[in-house]
Amino acid sequence: MTPGTGAARWHYLDHAASTPLRPEAADVRDRLGRELWGNPSGAHALARHARDHLDEARDRLAAVAGCRPGEVVFTSGGTEADNLAVRGVLAAQPGRVLVAAVEHHAVLAPALAAGGELVRVDRRGIVDLDHLADLLDGDVSLVSIGLVNNEVGTVQPLAEVRALMAERAPRGRLHTDAAQALCWLDLRTHAAPADLVTLAAHKCGGPRGVGALVVRDGVPLAAEQLGGGQERERRSGTQDVASAAAFAAAAEAADAERPDLVGRATAWRDAILDGVGAAVPGAVASAAPDADRSHLAAGFANLCVPDVDSEALLFLLEHDHRVLASAASSCASGAQERSHVLAALGLPRDLAGGSVRLSLGWTTTDEDVRAAIAGVVDAAARLQAVARPGAPA
Repeated sequence: MTPGTGAARWHYLDHAASTPLRPEAADVRDRLGRELWGNPSGAHALARHARDHLDEARDRLAAVAGCRPGEVVFTSGGTEADNLAVRGVLAAQPGRVLVAAVEHHAVLAPALAAGGELVRVDRRGIVDLDHLADLLDGDVSLVSIGLVNNEVGTVQPLAEVRALMAERAPRGRLHTDAAQALCWLDLRTHAAPADLVTLAAHKCGGPRGVGALVVRDGVPLAAEQLGGGQERERRSGTQDVASAAAFAAAAEAADAERPDLVGRATAWRDAILDGVGAAVPGAVASAAPDADRSHLAAGFANLCVPDVDSEALLFLLEHDHRVLASAASSCASGAQERSHVLAALGLPRDLAGGSVRLSLGWTTTDEDVRAAIAGVVDAAARLQAVARPGAPA
């Protein structure tokens, strides 16, 4: 049965992994996929027609991202955009690279491969500005701090990071992975301090396999993918025009609905954290150690439950409650890795091993949230009973 249909529908709470395709994006992709077969790099009429649609998609995405159209570099997704940002800047302007300890592996892997240094975060997942200040110097070429963390939803203070860099590392460039941010924050303001901004279509209701890297004018960047010199010599390869247009349509829809969705999702997130926290002994909000949740994006409810294994919890949620969620990042096999994000927050390994991420999005309903709360409470109680035989309820 297809998720979301039929009498026994799934309750999908894994939007941070990939959010369902929006109908306006699907319509654009399907229509242009049939109509456009000219190569947008060509010179004849069909090529020019494709290029017109590509230019329009670039204009529309730039308006949402708060940049100039010429600063948008279309990529195959967020991972390629992250790699291009890190490796492209370091190739054009060699130097030290600093990266927050909680970054997505698409940032961490290329940064650490280039000798990158980790910047600590506090218990909320917010970058330690004092530690960053100690690490910054004139040899720093790149600092990468994600705008919204993909596991716990922490929003980073990019303006404060930028101010420190201006004082201590004036030649350094600031990159932010904003793939998780577009649905929850206005990028025109929140991503403005960054020189490079990563976007991914499938995080905001667009198709998989397309993303973008915003490269502000004047930022040095060496192409990683060589060939025909597309995207102003920054990323070679024939562009997927239909997917780029669908990305723009999804981004516009997410941008327009954001105020309403943020209001609803904030209430849902708090209901999950409060409901599970009150009913499950020892459960904690992973990145909100106290009542303050102002640093969290609305769509993320990440919890840690003691005496529970994440994989067992996720199995029971899916099998018994039809709730689809996740824990830490997924590896290629689909298994759950132990979370480097929760470790960086200082959570003990046994508690972090019982994490669950319930992430919200444009298709979420009240019913989904109620099912998730009931499912986590039930599954956690059963698993804790096994782990604590004879313990009082």
